Amino acid sequence: MKITPEEAHAFGTMLVAYGYIYPLQNHKKLVMYNDTSVYRFQTPYFWPTQTWVADDSDYAIYLAKRNIRKKGMLEPYEQAHYHHLHEWLNHKWDFIVMQATEQYKAGKERKKPDRVVFDCQERAYWVVNRPPLHTNSAMDCGPERLIDPNTDEKITFDQYRRMNMFYQQAIMRSKVKSSVSLGALVKYMTTYKNHDPFLALCLPSNPWQTDNDTYWTLNMRRVDIPTKMRVERWSFSFFELLTDLRGRDDFKIFLKKEFSGENLAFWEAAEELKWGTASSMSTKAETIFKTFLAPGAPRWINIDGRTMGLTVKGLEHPHRYVLDAAQTHVFMLMKKDTFFRYLKSPVYKDIQKKALNPEPHNFSPAQLNQNAQNRSPGIHPIILWQHEEEEKAKAAAASAPVDVKAVMSKIDRKK
Repeated sequence: MKITPEEAHAFGTMLVAYGYIYPLQNHKKLVMYNDTSVYRFQTPYFWPTQTWVADDSDYAIYLAKRNIRKKGMLEPYEQAHYHHLHEWLNHKWDFIVMQATEQYKAGKERKKPDRVVFDCQERAYWVVNRPPLHTNSAMDCGPERLIDPNTDEKITFDQYRRMNMFYQQAIMRSKVKSSVSLGALVKYMTTYKNHDPFLALCLPSNPWQTDNDTYWTLNMRRVDIPTKMRVERWSFSFFELLTDLRGRDDFKIFLKKEFSGENLAFWEAAEELKWGTASSMSTKAETIFKTFLAPGAPRWINIDGRTMGLTVKGLEHPHRYVLDAAQTHVFMLMKKDTFFRYLKSPVYKDIQKKALNPEPHNFSPAQLNQNAQNRSPGIHPIILWQHEEEEKAKAAAASAPVDVKAVMSKIDRKK
């Protein structure tokens, strides 16, 4: 089949316009350029031939997820779409944010190259189906469809300002020698190699291979006695300790004995504000201010004046990341001082002695077949999250102050 260069260029432009391939550099211009521009094939899941409707709820979830990842720094046209959808879908915005948060957490578990490729594919899909202004899209409709894609788009002052900030940060970013980077990588691999299921055995057995869920039962989020491998992982870094809920509970016991639990309580409150619902954001921000930041607060935290001023000023118009500066300051304080004292404390040494060291399973082929037949379906993550929220509510109710007068009045009524 013979084809002229003009026909090939037109056919390539159609493939880009319909989303079968997408540009990597200038993703807003859905045309095929006859230069050294790089293009990539779109995954078949996002092809128009799938004929699934690009719903506003899906687009809102995508924008909410992108807003979490970019910390509010969306493109101007994305910000306009985000605010419009927030007003239009306000009745189910909490559900949208929850879905976006779950997708964001799931995406962080992927490898970085896979995560970058999927983000590019998803962005290319929505540029085709929800194009920005002055974008030539085959999926677009209306009087503004026939626009010359080769005309240069005027850059606003805000876009220049953001580009200037980005380049300044890129210039000031510290550079690390390759030898230092390789040394850090080797150190990381040496530290974590016994905790990698591909390099070391899972004790007592790998549930994906043996269909025995003892490993998951021993490593549930909140167990009475953790395993030795899990306790050992807490000593790797302060971040490892805080991300493990069981380790965080043990760290709270240590802080309670030292009468210095307000820093961790503030860090948890900031995390709850960051990942909580949009409807409760203002109430939570006000509660955090009265509890930790206001003069004479019952659990006042000690942070520098500049960070305190920025945080208090930001709380006048609260958003999810308004406490980031104060939270980072408190995190570094605990990491540099409290964390190392915890590792040397009797609390950590006691949990090391009590920690379980399960014996490895030696299943025969007949037992493996029996395990496969007795396999039970897993619990959905949302159900687990609901159970955790119920446990948190019960714990908060149990630790709340008791109204003696109300209790005595109930007793008198029974009499």
